[in-house]
Amino acid sequence: MNNFKKGILFAALFSSLVFIGCSNDDDDDDLMGNWVKKSAFDGPARSSATSFVIGDYAYVATGYTGDVYLKDLWAYNSTGDYWEQKADFTGVGRSSASSFALNEKGYIGLGYDGTNKLKDFYQYDPTSNSWTQKTDFAGTGRYAAVGFQAGGKAYFGTGYDGNYLKDFYQYSDVTNTWTLVNGFSGNKRRNATAFVIADKVYLGTGINNGVYQEDFWEFDPATDVWTRKRDIDKDTDDDYSYNDDYAIVRSNASSFSMNGLGYVVGGESIKTIWEYNPATDLWTERTPMEGASRTDAVGFAINNRGFYMLGRVGSTYFDDAWEFKPLEEQNSDDN
Repeated sequence: MNNFKKGILFAALFSSLVFIGCSNDDDDDDLMGNWVKKSAFDGPARSSATSFVIGDYAYVATGYTGDVYLKDLWAYNSTGDYWEQKADFTGVGRSSASSFALNEKGYIGLGYDGTNKLKDFYQYDPTSNSWTQKTDFAGTGRYAAVGFQAGGKAYFGTGYDGNYLKDFYQYSDVTNTWTLVNGFSGNKRRNATAFVIADKVYLGTGINNGVYQEDFWEFDPATDVWTRKRDIDKDTDDDYSYNDDYAIVRSNASSFSMNGLGYVVGGESIKTIWEYNPATDLWTERTPMEGASRTDAVGFAINNRGFYMLGRVGSTYFDDAWEFKPLEEQNSDDN
């Protein structure tokens, strides 16, 4: 082959590679949503922390640094974008605990302290900045369970106690008691995630014996009824096209909801974020997390603003914090 023909072939191959690279970049550019870096977390970098939101503040507690199981508590002021340390959690330090807010109090329980799977349970009063131990969780000691509150009712469920679990218990702050709630026919799992929209709970993702779970559920606390929604796996073999591009299944993800939509972000070696619309039962991919991919991070929403922070990749632990703005185009120059 003469040099002229070689030159043409090389130019064609180079152009193809550039085109493919630009096409991939364009795919990301077409996605909506902007990630804005916020004030870094003031405590030690960590993974597997837990959080609850009361008013204009998010409270982040416990977690694991790679060496130490933590029990500190930090409050994030979303208006001023700063952190304040609060009274330490009075249980043992732990990771993978569960939490919720109920009637202007925060609650944390369950988790793992490096030796034991835990079932103790505590209430935090932000007015007095104090903790009170409450009745132990009525199920088995466990970690990597979900916690949520909707319609004035609060729950812990799923997780891992040496076996994968699917049970749910409701907590009453009036009687300080737990009640087993029946009716969830989904798969057992740990490291699932849940978000709340209009007093209904949406639960999905997680893992069971190395298999990512694809079932997705809506729970109505007013009727105690679980309803299975469309699965979140990619499936090009069925008669539908809505899920041909889905890449939602994962574990150790975070979630939050704002303006009537739910968001699932991150997880094991994943930095994508997907938006759920309960009116259509459909998911839309948004701009991937701008920071490092991470697992065991924390997600929450304050006054319809979504935040995502902490976590780890391998043995590297993070203390950065991000806000996701779904209606803006990605702007890498604002961080």
